[in-house]
Parts: sequence; C-alpha cells; structure tokens
Amino acid sequence: MQKDYISLELDKILKVLSELTSCPDAGQKALELTPVSDINAVGKLLSETEAAHILIAKYGAPSFGGLVNIDNPLRRAEAGGVLNMHELLEIAQVLRVIRGIVSWREKSSGTETAIDYLFNAVSSNKYLEEKITNAVISDTEMSDNASPELKNIRRKIRVQESRIRDKLEEMIRSAHYKNSLQEAIVTQRNGRFVVPVKNEHRSEVAGMVHDTSSSGATVFIEPASVVEANNEIRVLQSKEKDEIERILAELSAEAAEFADSIIIGYECSVNLNLIFSKAQLAYKQKAAKPVINSQGHLSLKQARHPLIPASEVVPIDVNLGSDFDSLIITGPNTGGKTVSIKTIGLLTLMAECGLFIPADENSEISVFKNVLCDIGEEQSIEQSLSTFSAHMTKIVSIVGTADESTLVLIDELGAGTDPVEGAALAVSILEYLRSKGAKIAATTHYSELKEYAIRTHRVENASCEFDVNSLKPTYKLLIGIPGRSNAFAISERLKLPAEIIENAKQFISDENSRFEDVVDTLEKTRLEMENEKKKNEEQFKEIESIKASVQKKLDEAQLKSDKEIKAATEQAKQIVQNAKRAANALMLEIEMLKKEQKKESSAAELARKAKSALKGHLSDIDDLTQDKFYEEDNGDYVLPRELKAGDTVYVTNLGVKAEVLSVSGNRAEIQAGMMKTKADIENLRLVEGKKSADKPRLRTPRKGDEAPKSAAKASVDLRGMDREEALMTLDRYLDTAYRSGLGEITIIHGKGTGVLRKAVQDFLRHHPSIRSYRLGTYGEGEDGVTVAELK
Repeated sequence: MQKDYISLELDKILKVLSELTSCPDAGQKALELTPVSDINAVGKLLSETEAAHILIAKYGAPSFGGLVNIDNPLRRAEAGGVLNMHELLEIAQVLRVIRGIVSWREKSSGTETAIDYLFNAVSSNKYLEEKITNAVISDTEMSDNASPELKNIRRKIRVQESRIRDKLEEMIRSAHYKNSLQEAIVTQRNGRFVVPVKNEHRSEVAGMVHDTSSSGATVFIEPASVVEANNEIRVLQSKEKDEIERILAELSAEAAEFADSIIIGYECSVNLNLIFSKAQLAYKQKAAKPVINSQGHLSLKQARHPLIPASEVVPIDVNLGSDFDSLIITGPNTGGKTVSIKTIGLLTLMAECGLFIPADENSEISVFKNVLCDIGEEQSIEQSLSTFSAHMTKIVSIVGTADESTLVLIDELGAGTDPVEGAALAVSILEYLRSKGAKIAATTHYSELKEYAIRTHRVENASCEFDVNSLKPTYKLLIGIPGRSNAFAISERLKLPAEIIENAKQFISDENSRFEDVVDTLEKTRLEMENEKKKNEEQFKEIESIKASVQKKLDEAQLKSDKEIKAATEQAKQIVQNAKRAANALMLEIEMLKKEQKKESSAAELARKAKSALKGHLSDIDDLTQDKFYEEDNGDYVLPRELKAGDTVYVTNLGVKAEVLSVSGNRAEIQAGMMKTKADIENLRLVEGKKSADKPRLRTPRKGDEAPKSAAKASVDLRGMDREEALMTLDRYLDTAYRSGLGEITIIHGKGTGVLRKAVQDFLRHHPSIRSYRLGTYGEGEDGVTVAELK
C-alpha cells in the first residue's frame, strides 16, 4: 500500500472491513483493496455496495460462513489425483454454503440489483454435495453406505470379529486357563485379537506372542485357535482399504467434472462476501453513499472521521473545488486541523474503494487520480534527514506528480525551518501546485498564509475553533475565517507570569498585531452572530410548536363539530324513518277499513281522503330526508331583507333547509328537523316566499357525498384511511345500504396490523342497523374483510 494511504489510515479501515468478512479469501481481498481513479468503476463499486445495503435492510445478509479455498484440490482432481476425505468434505462444505446463497437470493429476488451478475454465476450442486456427505462421515471415516461392496466387507469383518471374541471369551472363562491369564479380558495388539498371559505360564497357552508389557510380567498371546480367523480379518481389511481408495477416486473424478463451475461459484461467493461486508461496515459507521464527480468538487456534510469513537467525534462541513481550490486551515495545536485534512483524504479514498462514507446523504466526493499527502513528522535518522528535510523530500515528490486530477493534503506547510523563509516557501509551493490545477488542503500557523488566503482568488481560509475559557478545542471547522494560535491567551490561563506575556507582545510587529486584532474581531463577531442565529432558531422552533398546537386544536374542534352535526343528522333521519314506518302501518289499517266499508260510500270516501292526505304528509317527510344539493354561490349572495323568526333558510355549510328561531347580530338560531343550532347569517340563504321558478337549482353531488339509493353497492373499501376517516365513511355507507334494502354487505379493511379491522368491528358491534358480522372466509378475502348482515 502506498505510504500516502497509510498516512491517511486507509489500512486501518480495510482491517476493520476484513474483520467483517466470513472467509479468509474475502478478508484478504478486503486488505488488498486499492482506490480506483476511474469514475465509472467507482460508480459501479458504490452501486454494488448500495445493492447489498438495501438487501440487508429488507432481508438480512446471506451466510458466507464455511467458505474455504478449494481451487488446489479441484485442479489436482482434474489432473487425475485422488482427494482425501478432508478435501472432499471441504468441497461438500463449499457446495452447502453456495446452495444457501442461491436459496437466499431466490427468497429475495423481488427486484433487480447491481450484484445480480454475481448471484447468477453461482449455481448449487446438491447432487455432488449429497454424494460426498453420504459417503464420507469425517476426515478419517468412510460410511458403510458409500458402496454395497464396502458394506458387505465390513459386515464380514464384524462377523469374524464376533466369532473370535466368542472363542476367546470361552477360553478366558475356562478353568484350565484361569491361573495362566493375567486378566480375564480380550484385547488387541497390532490389529489382532489376543489375551494377556502371565509370563511364567506362557508355555501353557499355545499361540503367537505379539507384545509384552513394560514390566515383562505379561505377554499378549494370539491363541492358535483364532490365528486363521485373525488372518481372514486382515485380508478383509485390505479389501476394505482398496474399496475406500476406489470410492475416493470415484468421488474425486466426479468433483473434477464440476471443477470449473464450483471454482467460479466460490470466487463469486467470495466477492459477494466482500460486498456485503462493505454494506455491513456502512451500517456500523452510519455511513451513506456519496455523490461522485470527476470535476474536483468536494462537499462533505457532517463528515466524521471513522476511526474516532462516535461519542467523541465532532462532524465537520467542508467544501473544496467549487468556490475555491485551496483551503488554508489555521488554529492552535490539538485543535483538529490534522484530523480535518485526514477526514477529507480518508473519505475520498474510502469512496474510491466502493465504501460508503460517514457523512450525511448527498455529500459529494470527487474521484481523483492521485491523493498525495505530507502528514506527520517523518524525521529519518537512517537517511540523516531532519524533520524539515523529510518534509521537503515528500513535497518534492508531490509537486512532481500533481496535476489537475490530484488532491494534495499537507500538514504544517513550511514548518521546521526559519519562519520567514518557511512562510515564503509555503506560499510559493501553494502557487506552484495551484498552477498545476491541484486541489489543496493545508494546515499552518503562519500569519503570512492567512493573509495570502485573504488576498488570493480561489484560496480560502478556515480555522478550527478553540474555547480559550476552557482551554479546550471544539474541533469545529469554520470555513472563511482565519484562526488564531491563541498562544498568549493559553499561556495566561496556564498562569505564565503576566510580565513575560507583556514582554512577548513587544516583539510582535505592529502589522502582525493589527492582523491578529482583525482576526480577533472577526471571531467575536462570528460568535455573536452564531448566538443570535441560535436564538432565532429556538424562537422559530417555539413559533412552529405553537402553530402546530393551535392547528391541532382547530382540527380537533372541526372534527368534533362535524361529529356532532353528523350525529344530529343521523338522529333526525332515524326519527323520520320511524315516522314513515308508523305512517305506512296506518295506511294499511285505512286500506283494510276501506275494504270492510265498501258498501258505505261515506266511509270509502273518508278512507280515500285520509290516504291522500297521508301520502301528502309522507311526501313532505321525503322532502325533508331527500339528499338535495343546492348550487353553491360565489360568496356574493346578499339577503333580500333582514331575517326574522319563522323564515325558511338554506344552510350552505350544512346543506339542509331550516327554520329561523331568532336573530342576534350576525348569528341566528335555527332548527333543522329535530336539531337546533346557531349559524352565521352569511351561511344562510332565504328560500321562503320564492316562486316555483325561483326554487334553488339542483346540482350534481360532489365526490364524497352520499350516493343515491339506486347506486348503493354491496361493499365499501376503507383501505388507506386513518381510523376516524374510515369510521365516518363506514357510518355513511351503512345508512345508504340500510335504506337501499341490502341484506349483506362486505367491508374491505385489509390485513395490515389489524388496528383498522378492530376499529370496524367495535363500530359494528354497537350499530343499530347490524344484525351480525363475521370475518371473510377463503375466497372472500379472509382476515382482510368483514361481512355484515343488516337488520
């Protein structure tokens, strides 16, 4: 890695990234990441990270644990080599991880992403995976089910072992050998079954000696009666070994056939692991995708150095390349100057590696061909270089490389030598780099560089704020304001004798003193403006809070008013409906009376007249309940005369006719049906005494008004509404459905969280028009609908 990248601590960021990966190869790739200077390539890398970032948010990250490099075993198998059990199990393990990745993508394949090309190149091979895992149990054990022949051989071995044990068990239980045996047990030596015999009785047991105890008191003898059986086991074990070798060769050949696809799948999985690790790092750092350009424009908003703990880091705002090309940062030591230029450089390199940056959204990063820096002391004893010489060596390298696509970051420019010469040299270096088109951010203590920034076009001052009262830096970066070293103020606070400080002031030139006074005045003015701005912001927030509170109360009052009017209207309609039902019953009685009195003309005539009169009254009732909508005026209506008690008026904001009960100033007490209320006179239109030709014209109902009876539907859709709006809509619909004679209705409220469903069912439980209700069944909408039966 270039020394410039190490100076900016990119290596530490890549180490953090590497620790987030799940396999060694992905971790190594993370450590080897190099910034890219092509804007299209950077855009592709960032798009891949963004795709993984979105997928993690929606579905979580896929598992990459268990990926190991199997390139060498597979290539050896291709060349005809036989793989051991451990290598075959590693291949099966990689295939299992790949299958998991493919399965994860199938479940999350809702939209296309920038990393689909990697997912598409990964293919599972369950056939080979299961063939290996069914045959190989561990690194040293082959399953009996690996082949029928192996199973048969092992069965024969177990039969022979059982026979040998039976014979030896019979022998050690025999009284003849009781005194000859050291212990009454059957054991093995060199893969053959033996019994432990006392050394002094070895001649009493016919057979072959295979081992002796460390003390020499016991010899392990294979009795002659089981020698042939042991020999048979040895033959079978040799066959078992040959069969295992054959199975391994067969599995190796199978793996060789799929070598290319497995290796491609592994490499793509490693790349996916790296990309998802980048996305996880973005979540860890609360980072965002930057906007990129190639014009040298850099705009960081609330940028944070990623290696400083979140509880301690102070965000900074930085601009470079748009209004100015060079930024001269001044201020006291430990004030945050070096951190500021490191943040600029490190975030640029992170973006060029395809990493999100710890800054607010819409922060902008330019893609530079070179990011060059001279940061920190580099005194070299081996090369006999002083601090200044080391800095100059680095500056020589920078000025030789810099061009219009270069970001240059220099800490303490011109330091380490005579201040006058150092300042002059610093100005000259800046001018040379600017002439090459480089973008520059440099820190310094020289007043000459502050003056240079003030008088030079496209060069800007910046400073790191310092609180002299607490002797602590605030680490805030202030663009456009030169900083002060505050050496005298800090020394005074640290109790340096006043005589020394006053003496020191004598040695400062009048010109420098005046400049520092100007800077001091600017700083005080800035602080005053910031305090004023803070007060204004607090007042604005308070006004907004009051405004929101007032608006909330107005909305609540309007909603309460609407509810009361609606309740009164519904009550009036219910009363009218009851009256109509009673009237209909009376008509039936009159009709029956008419039939009974057919022969008496006077009674029949009476019934006819009564029926006619009753129908007229019912017509009047219908006029009261019929939904008529009068044409709205443009607000220029003028009452033809003053209103008085008894006048009939049309209430525009309620849409009903009413009778005036009394008038007081600009308000009138009115009665609409059974409801009494007060209304503004400007909302009243006089209708009494108009000729039929002057009757208010009917208008088309507005959207949201109650539909005519003939248009009543068997369902109502409440999805997307809040609770109050949904219940108001449902109440209006139920009235229309009831008057339309519908027997069963469907209320569509959706599944969601169930809040709207509960509100609907609570409302139906107490509604007078509902006989019963239930949730929908399969085919009706299930939990997403409620089916209600009207009375």
